[in-house]
Amino acid sequence: MLSLSQLKKLAKQEEIETVVVAFTDHYGRLVGKRFDVDFFLESTARDGSHACDYLMTTDMEMDPVAGYKFANWELGYGDFHLVPDLSTMRIASWLNKTALVLCDVKDEKTHDYVDVAPRSILQRTVQGSAKMGYKAFAASELEYYAFENSYRQAHKQHYDYLKPAGYYIEDYHILQGSRTENFTGLARRHLKNSGIPVETSKGEWGLGQHELNIRYAEILDMADRHVVYKQCLKELADSLGMSVTFMAKFDTKQAGSSSHIHLSLWKNGKNAFAGKKKFGPVMGTDVFRWFLGGWIKHVPDVMPFYAPTVNSYKRYVDGSWAPTRLAWSYDNRTAGFRVVGKGSSLRIECRIPGADCNPYLAFAASLASGMAGIKNKIEPPEIFEGDIYAASHLPRVPYTLAEAAELFENSTFARMTFGKEVVDHYSHFYKNEVAAYNLAVTDWERKRYFERI
Repeated sequence: MLSLSQLKKLAKQEEIETVVVAFTDHYGRLVGKRFDVDFFLESTARDGSHACDYLMTTDMEMDPVAGYKFANWELGYGDFHLVPDLSTMRIASWLNKTALVLCDVKDEKTHDYVDVAPRSILQRTVQGSAKMGYKAFAASELEYYAFENSYRQAHKQHYDYLKPAGYYIEDYHILQGSRTENFTGLARRHLKNSGIPVETSKGEWGLGQHELNIRYAEILDMADRHVVYKQCLKELADSLGMSVTFMAKFDTKQAGSSSHIHLSLWKNGKNAFAGKKKFGPVMGTDVFRWFLGGWIKHVPDVMPFYAPTVNSYKRYVDGSWAPTRLAWSYDNRTAGFRVVGKGSSLRIECRIPGADCNPYLAFAASLASGMAGIKNKIEPPEIFEGDIYAASHLPRVPYTLAEAAELFENSTFARMTFGKEVVDHYSHFYKNEVAAYNLAVTDWERKRYFERI
């Protein structure tokens, strides 16, 4: 991490020449500008910068989408204010002589946080939990697939016939993992040198699939780390002539990629989940019990924040390590909610989010749901023991983005929690994702119908 004084010193020594000033759009991808370090120090660090507000209304192709109230052609697509959060400034060690800082997005006239910006949504949720006396700590476990093809090659091949970095399922295998240390080892080193403490990396349950875990932190800091992690791995792969994907389901025949969220609440320096009340094998508190109850109950209300793309829902397959039903267990990987640890390490792991989630939105949904559980003393269902995939009587996660978007749009909880403007804005975003997919002719259709229909 970098302070302004440290950045000035590195700039004077010509060790830093560029500062990336960025924020995330709906998809969670970084957008922003690159600044000369001297100009950043003279102006941007103090006054911020500007970007076109259409960035909160575009689709994946960067086309402005009609129908948003926040920004549109009629309003002229003006600017919003990018305010660097200097606590996030770090060396981007995978880039040459570059630092990176994340921004808050604020209204140009009122200087208030832009309500629909993902980081704003999480910040307001954190403020709500703080008013109740709690501090949230979180971690996200990101999985991804690595390929020997470059991104440009993959694009040229229409993402067909890519060569995975592994040629057999390597879950926990050290030998196969060693073969990708040219990338994974470098990723661990660059993350660590960029202010993101690393815990472990391992092979996963797919050809060329890996997981690299970074240390937990306060929830906003963790969301920032998650964003930088993805950017680092993509740009590092690109520099090596490789590619990685964080799609939730890259291949029908392979395991999906998740972003399991671990979360605990702390109060007065102690884990507020840890206690002496018995919930099955778990020794916890009413805070734990109600937080878990609220988190489970409100999954249907906020599902698009966990699974934001059409592809997300293809991950939810029984027997695939992805959760399909809303239940909780202790240390049971068939559960949507897996409780792990004990005492000060007691936490709840939600296995529903995919690797394609925007972390600010996924963390906001998780924390808001749990805090509603505490406020309203929501009881969780009975602990489930056994194979949850076989428990067809349990409520299931939504089947499609269209279904999830409709539930979100009509959710009283979502509107009360995030506000009408946010729900309307993101409902429009998710509906447009569905509409774009419904108009597309897919490879599946050509393979199925070209000759035989």
